Amino acid sequence: MTNPSTYLGPAEEKMELAVAYLDEALARVRAGKANPKILDAVRVEYYGSLVPISNVANISVPDARTIAITPWEKAMFKPIEKAIINSEVGIMPENNGEVIRLSIPPLTEERRKSLVKQCKSEAETAKVSVRNARRDAIDGLKKAVKQGMPEDVEKDSENNVQKLHDKYLKKIDEIFAAKEKEILTV
Repeated sequence: MTNPSTYLGPAEEKMELAVAYLDEALARVRAGKANPKILDAVRVEYYGSLVPISNVANISVPDARTIAITPWEKAMFKPIEKAIINSEVGIMPENNGEVIRLSIPPLTEERRKSLVKQCKSEAETAKVSVRNARRDAIDGLKKAVKQGMPEDVEKDSENNVQKLHDKYLKKIDEIFAAKEKEILTV
């Protein structure tokens, strides 16, 4: 006889991954406040390999509108600037020979709305992943009944899958709501 946790475990894992992915995706969205995570995707050439900026420089946030990047080697100023300019960050770096500064511009109303829309779409994608995980688990449980799992065990397990589904959808809504508030707060 098949154990219900054979289906519940992987389903919860997939739901957890969907939430983690959403968290990561929304952290990269620039919300008008200086957040070093917007540089996570930027790679810089360093001795023949592409590495994150954090591997070749110190990244700090001296105030709400500035990200300061202090390269560990003078030779890294130009490659870091070039990587930022060529990235999707969309901010022109300023270099004074000591520090590379990124000044985060305040967001226009239109830009805020488009960012909220982008975040909503990311949240929707995460919800779809959670629903797919629920569907896969329920399909597996229905097959298990044919292989001899008692129907009452299957029904209880289906309820547990539904509870997991609801829990993770609520988490996704909370993450999105927090990001939306961050974007819309002027």
